[in-house]
Amino acid sequence: MDKLECLPYFAEGIVVKGYGRGSKELGIPTANFTEDVVRHLPCNLICGVYYGWACVDNGPVLPMVTSIGWNPYYHNTVKTMETHILHRFKEDFYGSHLKVILLGYIRDMEDYSSLDALIEAIKNDISIARERLQSEEMLEFKTNNFFSDQAVLNGSSRL
Repeated sequence: MDKLECLPYFAEGIVVKGYGRGSKELGIPTANFTEDVVRHLPCNLICGVYYGWACVDNGPVLPMVTSIGWNPYYHNTVKTMETHILHRFKEDFYGSHLKVILLGYIRDMEDYSSLDALIEAIKNDISIARERLQSEEMLEFKTNNFFSDQAVLNGSSRL
């Protein structure tokens, strides 16, 4: 089964508190989806790092990278879906409604020998996402009705 078969994938849900490592340890804050959203991900959406577009509470549509999995560096026991939106927000937005469209796959989840190596990999993911989202095909998704429409789309988690 091709790992890109289920892309684009549309997901939405409420932003909840994660482990608090993104902002504090990594300097790369993430918006975490609830366990219900993660539990409803399709089985053919493999763990790894993805890129696409995101929108918080009907705000602007912004580029993002999303990590799906168990974060091997931290030895997590719970699968998470953490989205880093490529924008500097003034404050946390826990409880907000987040919509994302996963458009492409960057890499598998990996373990790292140091925190610096993990941060370097994430910064590389961000650079790849920025570049790939500039294509005409990817830019079309920025104006997708999913970000403004209240209708449920096929393949969408609406939790």
